Amino acid sequence: MNDQNNFDERKMYQGNWTCSECGAEITELPFEPSGDRPLLCRDCHRQKMQKRNQRRY
Repeated sequence: MNDQNNFDERKMYQGNWTCSECGAEITELPFEPSGDRPLLCRDCHRQKMQKRNQRRY
């Protein structure tokens, strides 16, 4: 099996960040934030993606 497709082994970054939308605390991310883009908590990200998908239809 190709290790690149094994999402269970994804590196998570620990830190203390704040959601740009609701102000919730974020302690773990699946990427290292660059600081030049807003960060969203899981709930806000999910809501944003649902709204984005609804506009397509």
